[in-house]
Amino acid sequence: MKTRYAYVVAVALASSLALAGCSDSSTGGSTGGTNYITANSGEPENPLLPGLTNEVNGGKVLDLINAGLYYYDAEGKTHEDLAESVTTEDGQHYTVKLKAGKKFSDGTEIKAENFVKAWQNVVKNSEKQSFFFEDIEGYEAGKEMSGLEVVDDHTFKVTLSQPEADWPLRLGYSAFAPLPDAFFKDPKAYGEKPLASGPYKVERWLHNKEILLVPNASYDGPRKPKNDGIHFKFYAQQDAAYNDLIADNLDVLDAIPDSAFSSYETDLKGRAINQPAAIFQSFSIDMDEKHFSGEEGQLRRQAISMAIDRKLVTDNIFKGTRTPAKDFTSPVIAGWKDNLPGAEVTNFNPEKAKELWAKADAISKWDGTFKIAYNSDGGHQPWVDAVTNQVKNNLSIDAAGDPYPDFKSLRTKVSKHEMDTAYRTGWQADYPSLYNFLGPIYATGASSNDAQYSNPEFDKLLKTGLSQKTPDEANKYFDEAQTLLFRDLPAIPLWYANVNGGYSTHVQDVKFGWNSVPLYHEITKK
Repeated sequence: MKTRYAYVVAVALASSLALAGCSDSSTGGSTGGTNYITANSGEPENPLLPGLTNEVNGGKVLDLINAGLYYYDAEGKTHEDLAESVTTEDGQHYTVKLKAGKKFSDGTEIKAENFVKAWQNVVKNSEKQSFFFEDIEGYEAGKEMSGLEVVDDHTFKVTLSQPEADWPLRLGYSAFAPLPDAFFKDPKAYGEKPLASGPYKVERWLHNKEILLVPNASYDGPRKPKNDGIHFKFYAQQDAAYNDLIADNLDVLDAIPDSAFSSYETDLKGRAINQPAAIFQSFSIDMDEKHFSGEEGQLRRQAISMAIDRKLVTDNIFKGTRTPAKDFTSPVIAGWKDNLPGAEVTNFNPEKAKELWAKADAISKWDGTFKIAYNSDGGHQPWVDAVTNQVKNNLSIDAAGDPYPDFKSLRTKVSKHEMDTAYRTGWQADYPSLYNFLGPIYATGASSNDAQYSNPEFDKLLKTGLSQKTPDEANKYFDEAQTLLFRDLPAIPLWYANVNGGYSTHVQDVKFGWNSVPLYHEITKK
C-alpha cells in the first residue's frame, strides 16, 4: 500500500486501449458468474509484479491475486496463509515451513524454491521493492543473497544480517509473494496477466480502463472469495466515482471526494465508512533542490511547515476526516506518540516561519514560485490550493499548485527524480509497524525514498531499533530517528487520514481494514 510508496488516493484516466497479456492456460475464461463486486481504482504504474509494485492501484490487485506466508486481518493481525510455521530461536535464523499441496492457478505446486527464487529475483534485478530484503544476509543490489537456503520442497531457511524479532510481521506484504516457474520464462508477458497464488486471478486488464479479477479455483486458503469476482473500474475524477456509487452503479468506493465530505454520510444512509486507518499524508521536496539543501534548505523546510495551519485545512476542507500530523507515522500503529522532540515544526507558527525564512534568505535570496505538484484525478486540488495560499500569505512569496493530469504521469516523473518542485506524497502501511513508515521512505537508498534523503545517523538508529528484542524497545530508537526527520524534513507532514468510503445498496458484509483497503473477498451481493 500501499505503497508501496507514498500512499495515493488516485484514479487514472479512462480510455480503452488494447487487451493485454498472456493467458492462464489451465482455466481459460471466467470461473465465476456475473455477480462481480464493482470497485474504484486506477491504472497501475507498473506490470503486476511483486518486485515492481509499490503503489496502491497495483497493490490492490497484488494483494488479491497473491497469497503470502501470512495475511493481515481487519485489525492488522497476522495469520498463516501459505505458511505452516515461521520459527526462530534467536531472531536471526528463521525456518519457514509451507503447507503442502498449495497450488498456483496453473496447477503447479507452490514450493519453497518459489519463494527463494522470487526474493532473489527482486534483489538481483534491483527492483523497486528490493529494499524490503536488505535485512537478509548477503544483501547487495544486483547480486544473489547468501541468507536464503532451500531445505526441501516445503522448507526454506532465512538468515538475517542481525537479529530482528519483528521480521515475520512483514511477510504478509506482497513484496514477499512467491513466483511460479512461468514467470521466469517470460517476465514481461507475465506482468500483464500473472498467475495467481491468492484468492483471485486476473481475467482481463484493459489498460487505463479496468481490471477484472475472478476467483482462483486453485486457492483453498483462509481468504476464500464470497463473490464471483472484483471488477476494478478506473475513473478520471473521484466525483464521477462517487456519483456512480450514489446511483448504485458502483458497489464499493474507498475514497470520498472532498466535495461530498459534508454530505456523504447522509447520502449513503448507513452505508458510509469513516474510520481511522494507517495512512500518513505529506508533500516532499528533493534534498538537492535549489534553495532546499544544506542549512538553507533546513530553514526553508521548517519555515514552510510552520506556515501551514493544518487544523484549518482539515476542519474546512476535509470536514474532520483528517487529523493534523504530529509525526511521520500513524496513530493506529502501536507505539505512536504525539509529543516527540522536534514535533513543534508541525505547529502553526507564522511568526517563527517568517523568522526562519529570513534566515534562509540571508544565506541565499529566494527567487521564483513555490509549487506543490499533484495528480488532478485524486481530488487534491482543494487542499493544495489552501496550503499554497497559506505559504504565500504567511511567507510573502509566490506559491501555487502544479497539477498533473493523472497519478501515473506524476509518479513517473517523481520516480525518475525529475521534479523541480515540491510534490504530494504519503504512505499507506504495508504492515503494522512504526518502522514501515520510516525505513522504506527515508532510509538511504530505500525503494520509496522519493526525496533521496540520506542521513547515516538516521540509518543507524533504524538498524539499532530493528535489532531489539521487543517492539517497545525498538520504538525508542524509531522515535529518536524521527527527531532527525523533524530537523531535516525530507517530507512535510500534513495529516493522518481516516478511510472515508461507502458501498451501494446491492452489497453487504463490507469491511475496511486497518490500512484503509476493503476486504474485497468478504463482500457479497444481496
